[in-house]
Amino acid sequence: MALKRLPAGAWLLGIPGLACLIAGLLLLAGFGEGLHPLLQESGAGLVLVVSGVALVGSAAFPLVLAELAAKDGQDG
Repeated sequence: MALKRLPAGAWLLGIPGLACLIAGLLLLAGFGEGLHPLLQESGAGLVLVVSGVALVGSAAFPLVLAELAAKDGQDG
């Protein structure tokens, strides 16, 4: 990858995505039982995991666009 630093959009989508994934996996493992009654449901962890995957996947778009822009700048 020829990028010297990550675009801000990748950070803004990737960090919350990783946080959602970690929190969702912790909830699915049963670590949210004492925090709140809604966190006892298995659906709460599943929602966070799906949201995390969507955010991390969306974080790839700024990376791809920046890489294409870098390649376009090298060719021209």
